[in-house]
Amino acid sequence: MNVRTGWMLAIVLLLCGCVTLGMSHYDDIYGEASVKVRNVEYNQGGGAEYLQLVKPVLEQRCVVCHGCYDAPCQLKLSSPEGIDRGLNKERVYNGTRLLAQAPSRLLFDADNTKQWREKGFTSVLNERAQNTQANLAGSVLYSSLLLKMSKPFPQQGLLGDEFDFSLDRTQSCPSMDEFDSLAKSQPHAGMPYGLPAISGFEFKQLESWLKNGAKMAQIAPPLNAELQQVSRWEQFLNQSGLKYQLAARYIYEHWYLANIYFPEHNHSTTPNFFKLVRSTTPPGEPIDLIATRRPYDDPQVSRVYYRLMHERSSILAKTHIPLALSDKKMTRLHAQFIAADYHVQQLPSYEPKVASNPFKAFAAIPVKSKYQFMLDEAELIIKGYIKGPVCRGQVALNVINDQFWVAFVDPQKNSSPQVSELLLRHDDDLALPAQEQSNVLPISSWVKYANRQHEYLSAKTKLANELLKDGKSLTTDLIWQGDGHNDNAGLTVFRHFDSATVVKGFVGQTPKTMWLLDYALFERIHYLLVAGFDVYGNIGHQLHTRLYMDFLRLEGEQNFINLLPQDVRKEIKNHWYRQSHVSLSEFINRKSLLAAPTGMSYTSDKPKLELHEKITTALESVLSQRYDYKSVSGPLAKLNNLPHKAVNLLPQVSFILQRQNNGEHKAFTLIHHNAHYNISSLLNEGAQRAYEEDTATLVPGFIGDYPEAIWYLADEANTAAFVAQLKTINSEQQYSELAQAFAIRRTHPQFWQYSDLLHEVAKQYRGIEYGLFDYNRLENR
Repeated sequence: MNVRTGWMLAIVLLLCGCVTLGMSHYDDIYGEASVKVRNVEYNQGGGAEYLQLVKPVLEQRCVVCHGCYDAPCQLKLSSPEGIDRGLNKERVYNGTRLLAQAPSRLLFDADNTKQWREKGFTSVLNERAQNTQANLAGSVLYSSLLLKMSKPFPQQGLLGDEFDFSLDRTQSCPSMDEFDSLAKSQPHAGMPYGLPAISGFEFKQLESWLKNGAKMAQIAPPLNAELQQVSRWEQFLNQSGLKYQLAARYIYEHWYLANIYFPEHNHSTTPNFFKLVRSTTPPGEPIDLIATRRPYDDPQVSRVYYRLMHERSSILAKTHIPLALSDKKMTRLHAQFIAADYHVQQLPSYEPKVASNPFKAFAAIPVKSKYQFMLDEAELIIKGYIKGPVCRGQVALNVINDQFWVAFVDPQKNSSPQVSELLLRHDDDLALPAQEQSNVLPISSWVKYANRQHEYLSAKTKLANELLKDGKSLTTDLIWQGDGHNDNAGLTVFRHFDSATVVKGFVGQTPKTMWLLDYALFERIHYLLVAGFDVYGNIGHQLHTRLYMDFLRLEGEQNFINLLPQDVRKEIKNHWYRQSHVSLSEFINRKSLLAAPTGMSYTSDKPKLELHEKITTALESVLSQRYDYKSVSGPLAKLNNLPHKAVNLLPQVSFILQRQNNGEHKAFTLIHHNAHYNISSLLNEGAQRAYEEDTATLVPGFIGDYPEAIWYLADEANTAAFVAQLKTINSEQQYSELAQAFAIRRTHPQFWQYSDLLHEVAKQYRGIEYGLFDYNRLENR
């Protein structure tokens, strides 16, 4: 029997009810379901089939939708533990829940399959009688793949209304005893959902694996050279002195999302990564994870140990934050935290009002040490805001503009005794909403924190006015210039409606706004959006986080505006917040305008543009040129100047593959920037859209992790035709015609071949930053 005949027979069995039997009859044949303990070993025995044949298929066809917090049904197919855990009907991202829900983090919140079943997860593998027939008949994973094979898929057309691709769509998440009903009521719901079926050959590989008991294996353990580095770093982070313990706690609370690797000791194309975790056990013993909601919550043990845990899951672009550790980095940390002149009399408590406030918990560490530490890896710290759990969905992200640049106040000027004293004196005013834990009443708390922000900003402005009386210091000399070598000094943040990206360099056309971050602001954003954010928190916690971020954005923008001539500061800020109601957050910041004049001279009638240029010139030697939009030549360069009507029709993130004459491919990203009259509205964003001000930026390489459109240009003539047609579109019908001619739609018969090509090209462009893209936002147009 050939492959095609085999899976067609399986479809016949499915449709006649011979595979997914009614559960009462199924119980009679195979017995009641019971938790099966699956031994997951390294590359041994039956597990070798999983690593060599199954894992690649799951990664390229399934993990592109099922890999993270936002995986449908919480089904994470990116690791053996996730496959074994199965699925759950409860959504992690739920902005309406009144009470915080119990966390369900893989590896952290349950130790075994039985505990996951008690938490409401149901298996996608067979957990009844173990034989070849039952292993297929009792598998939701197998039945889902089979259902897709049974439903003809349109080629190159649009999918009907029965397909819902919204982020908050209703999810079925069937257990095996519910699958028959699902297949009858939603015959289109087979997997991969809303994408072509996997190939017959791939289907047979998965079928064979499932039939034989779905044995799994972990990837190979780290290299000896890597394990030696792990040991060195664990020894460094777990020394007994109070200074070491406090420093390690601070480092952990900023690095716990990072994927750590050792570039000097791993020359593989797929290096091993490690997570910095808290453990009850010291180096040399097996890691015993401390599972708390937040990285600074009370560990309930007398001594915390900071360990490096091998990351064994598939690497996903949307959560991948690589961090290189080396001897040089260890020397730098020693200089910042150990050799620095300060003393630790006792370790801070884990009581929420202390632990959630870094200005209290780490008051003993000099501001300069903490700030330099953050600046050294500024892109990584900001990636935590974007690739951590908080940045998902429109409401979470409409607190920022679609494109803005970020620079930083120089640590030499931001760590004076006066600044340090200011932070100590106002540590209560700098408290963050996370001290309220995960169940919050938003309105009353918001007023309280707004008043505290007002007190801090008033004191900060008063001090700045005293230090800058003559205006001579209020120049670009205030801005950190990367110590002459660090390209973290200038960053660009892109918002893509319900996702976001940060990259090094000042990318794209001059933006409307810019943030200038000082230490206190940088630190608060991290503890608001990363360390203090609980994705399982209630509506109050999530809303409060969003509202508080208004304060911090306005403060960052105000720092930038303060470098402008006094007579245009208010005018420019008013332009940024056109048609907005006067909110308390705006009132606070407008009452905190800096009195000191700028120390720079302006010669044009566009001082804001001049200031952008002055800052760019000041940072020119360290700014990354990786995504220089001016480096794009030929017809594609014209996409940086599209008419707004064409831009209005574009999705937020489009990937373009352009085939070269030698058969290789170049990659580009076309980013749509939504313009707004203001971003002070929480829910009515559409009413604030300034559609005629929309712009687009085309850059080489890949920006973004959630492609919404994939365009394939076969040659130069094809490229010219694409650009010419795109420039003239002004209706949805014309966009659909463009997609019909050039897009790799969800329904493209070779979608998966192009997907594989896209990832191969991405490996070349992204290198250590490579991870699997996520297709949950791929459009159906």
